[in-house]
Amino acid sequence: MPTILLGEPSLPLSTLVALSRPGTRIGLAKEVRANVKRCRAVVDKAVENGATMYGINTGFGKLAGVRIPDDQLAQLQKNLLLSHATGVGVPLRKEQSQLAFALRIHNLALGFSGVRLELLDQAMALWNAGYIPVIPQQGSVGASGDLAPLSHMALPLIGFGEVHAGDTVITGAEALRRLRRKPLELCEKEGLALINGTQIMTAIGCLVLHEAITLAKAADIICAMTVEALRGTEKAFQERLHAVRPHTGQMATASNLRALLEGSKIMPSHANCGRVQDAYSLRCAPQVHGASKDGIRYALEVLVTEANSVTDNPLVFPNGDVVSGGNFHGQPVSQAMDFLKIAVSTLANISERRIEQMVNPDISGLPPFLAKNPGLESGFMIPQVVAASLASENKVLAHPSSVDTIPTSANREDHVSMGVTAARHADQVVANTAKVLGIELLCAAQGLDLGERLRPGLGVHAAYKALRRRVAGLDGDRFLAPDLAAAEQVVRDGSLVAAAEKQVGALAV
Repeated sequence: MPTILLGEPSLPLSTLVALSRPGTRIGLAKEVRANVKRCRAVVDKAVENGATMYGINTGFGKLAGVRIPDDQLAQLQKNLLLSHATGVGVPLRKEQSQLAFALRIHNLALGFSGVRLELLDQAMALWNAGYIPVIPQQGSVGASGDLAPLSHMALPLIGFGEVHAGDTVITGAEALRRLRRKPLELCEKEGLALINGTQIMTAIGCLVLHEAITLAKAADIICAMTVEALRGTEKAFQERLHAVRPHTGQMATASNLRALLEGSKIMPSHANCGRVQDAYSLRCAPQVHGASKDGIRYALEVLVTEANSVTDNPLVFPNGDVVSGGNFHGQPVSQAMDFLKIAVSTLANISERRIEQMVNPDISGLPPFLAKNPGLESGFMIPQVVAASLASENKVLAHPSSVDTIPTSANREDHVSMGVTAARHADQVVANTAKVLGIELLCAAQGLDLGERLRPGLGVHAAYKALRRRVAGLDGDRFLAPDLAAAEQVVRDGSLVAAAEKQVGALAV
């Protein structure tokens, strides 16, 4: 893969996701190196002139009023990393840590943090060799930066902490030894610059967002298949109906459903049936899925902006000013993650209702629980229960983290964002929702199998075949857990969306 150059504030989501993948390499453009050197010169001059500056020659937080002697400034920065590396819980997944590490390098390379090029080179050497810091998930309140987890990220630069090395974990000291690099001796400002920022919540959030976009498209595909399985109508998806209430997401979903159902032989087969209206979970899919898409797009704007922003403190400006501020506060990301949780939870809620529409014989017109021999066989009775369990769990996880706050650091840091908590919960909501959508996909495909065997819409048919390449239809009860796992995977890995889009063109989000 080509080298991704960091330090220019223009990385799109696709590039951010690529930074989490194996085999990617990073570097700095020549002009970025010059900007970093100029910024560092400001710090060096300020220290030489004896100015008192927060985090450079003072203590931290409540201890900001304590002036540190010049001969202890390097120890101050090292102490900061060691004392703040107090994260707890299981580690972030490697891809989350890898993206967070790249985002931290990117943030520092933007040229307002006052670090030396030596620090960036040390970090990039570890990253490009695949030595990604092991970072505990818990311990950040999302203000003053993700202090505890970012401290764990920074430790390997100075020969402490742990890193992923392939499928194993080694010490930071061993990683540097293998690279034939010495532990970095931190200079003024550098420890603080490494740990003041929102890169943990942003990295988790970017990967969650990327998957949420896939789920939003998959939800439309699976809904269209359910409409066909239930012999529903496409009338509620007409363009003129949505043009008079033109929310962007609603319009996009209706357009997607029309494209997916185009060419259906099932729709004309029941055009004159006595059914007047479909249930809301089918008829209102454009309005509900569309609102979810609107929330996802909002999160996209926030997270891409955040990933390309400078979020440490104090900031160093070209005219020589060193300014303390609050760009480390994670409220924008926290709120965006909360909105994303709600948006994706809604996709699971309405999907579970469509599953009920299919397995309930009083509604569906299909055999009870989509079984070939109901009574002897339970069919998809319990997968609906699983979907209900997951959708309900999402409702707890979707409780907004961003409205919570708790004072820290002797009340100096008296309002915090809980952004990492919001991002972690969003990650779980996305995982749960993919499972629910996978169950609906299985049920919808089974509903097609139990019908007149007419060909569905071209996009639906392509999605049906993508599923059936991995999961056979249900012809008698069998061990279903592997089927659920396979259906979840076809939703999450993008192959369902790719199959449908190959037939009908790109779906809108």
